[in-house]
Amino acid sequence: MSSLAYDAGFRARARRTQGWGLGLLTVAGLLWIGFAVLLLTPYEVEHNYVTTTCHARITADDLHDTSRVCAEARDWPRLLGYLGASLPFAVAGSVLTAIGSSAHRAAEHHAERTRLDAASV
Repeated sequence: MSSLAYDAGFRARARRTQGWGLGLLTVAGLLWIGFAVLLLTPYEVEHNYVTTTCHARITADDLHDTSRVCAEARDWPRLLGYLGASLPFAVAGSVLTAIGSSAHRAAEHHAERTRLDAASV
């Protein structure tokens, strides 16, 4: 295998790793957006065939009162579940993006050093 083919393969793997990382960060971002929507938007709840309009969860006056229908519809454990589910995606995405970016930069650096060494001879 020639060094040019190896370098091209190395760069392709680095870009692929970086792409996976960005994809995982996108999934984490979508989970964060879902959390924000559930937390910041008003909603309606149907209970005993009566529709109740509820304020956004973050602005509700009775955040800790679980006896109300509105508070039960969007409870905190479910909301925090979105953040907890996003954590592995965010960590893995950050790590893969950093690894892919570093590998690609290292390949560029090595190629530039090789070119400069060849030019100076």
